[in-house]
Amino acid sequence: MKLILYSVSDGPPSLAVQQALAYLCLDYDLVNVDFGAGDHMTEEFEKKNPQKEIPVLDDDGFLLGESNAILQYLAEKYGRDETLYPSDPKTRAVINHRLCFNLSTYYRYISEYSMAPIFFDYQRTPLALKKVKIALDNFNTYLKRLGTKYAAGDNVTIADFQLITATMCLEAINFDIKSWPLVDEWYRKYKLENPKLWKIVEQGMKEIAEFEKNPPDLSHMDHPIHPVRRK
Repeated sequence: MKLILYSVSDGPPSLAVQQALAYLCLDYDLVNVDFGAGDHMTEEFEKKNPQKEIPVLDDDGFLLGESNAILQYLAEKYGRDETLYPSDPKTRAVINHRLCFNLSTYYRYISEYSMAPIFFDYQRTPLALKKVKIALDNFNTYLKRLGTKYAAGDNVTIADFQLITATMCLEAINFDIKSWPLVDEWYRKYKLENPKLWKIVEQGMKEIAEFEKNPPDLSHMDHPIHPVRRK
């Protein structure tokens, strides 16, 4: 059976997985989950993912949530070679570190600053901005110390897919990253050298940029975690 990806069109974790599927030249059905309509909060979607989070991969009945786990699974099962997720313990450890760093710090802080205020009742505070700068400082240092072309080596890996989609959230709100030269160089180089993959990310970025100008009305949503902006 064909792979199925339940995805959000402007969701960075979803776009990371879409890049992996494109890189691996995998045929799959893309099912758009309407976040604004609360499709992910339904009992039907909960059967696919009890966390009610997106994306979710369905591989012939094998359901898997968490974008990091999905990326690792796709690279291990469908990888044409070891480029995306090498088996060498040290190389893989660096990739795993970048995935953890993105989850715990980089995308977390960037999302809290850029995405959360667009969709929910949050503000862009000085503390939130400070956290973004800390995340960028960290990433710039990692790139400097490793000295490689990409985030975890001289080839694109699954770590780049996550970090790229996190960084594009900053571009979507016109946040200048030039003060972090190695991050800026990595980001620009990725776009130039991986145009097909970047096209996937860019489509989501344009949606976020439009929502930045015109925040969506989610006042109908009863979200269990985020404070909904009431109009």
